[in-house]
Amino acid sequence: MRKLALIGIALFISFNTIGQNTSSQAKELLDQVANKMGAYSNMFIDFNSSLINKEAGITNDTPIRGEIKLAGEKYNLNYLGNNFIFDGNKLVVINQDEKEITISDSDLEDDGFIYPSKLLTFYKKGYTFSMGKLKNNNGRKVQFVDLFPIDSNSDIVKVMLGIDAKTKHIYKLIQIGSNGAETTFTIVKFKSNQPISSNLFSFDKQKYLKQGYFID
Repeated sequence: MRKLALIGIALFISFNTIGQNTSSQAKELLDQVANKMGAYSNMFIDFNSSLINKEAGITNDTPIRGEIKLAGEKYNLNYLGNNFIFDGNKLVVINQDEKEITISDSDLEDDGFIYPSKLLTFYKKGYTFSMGKLKNNNGRKVQFVDLFPIDSNSDIVKVMLGIDAKTKHIYKLIQIGSNGAETTFTIVKFKSNQPISSNLFSFDKQKYLKQGYFID
């Protein structure tokens, strides 16, 4: 009986050590990615997104295209018919279909959805990590990191972040919601340190007023 108890303790310590190691490896890899991509003066990213919720009968067979340009905390995001412009202080959301504009004094809120502008920072608060699967995607080796929200009431159940093992760039993000929805972002084009316009992250109010936009 004593021998069985000792074996059980040894197995517990072994599994606990493995868990700690995979957690620290995942954190180290995420930091490497954030440090590398965060060091660029700017990034131009084209991505595809898809949404699947089998329980609700939702299958988005046609990927939704989007693009984002980032420089530090500033970004210009075009996604789902909206243009999000954040200059580091104010966020402008331009609804091009409804010709409406809202301006707020803060960035996009954490509402249970990981926006493309948060890809480099979302994991730093409120998640535990572990190394996921290493997959081969058309010759590209993609190392996944599995992230789990600490908050048991989170609308997010799990996030799988796919990282290009060679470039240490983010390649894919898969977010699984508590409602069964699975949202996927895949980066299809990436450029860094590009020449950019000085007004890329600024909002020309008069321009949109002339076009008949309503500004809230």
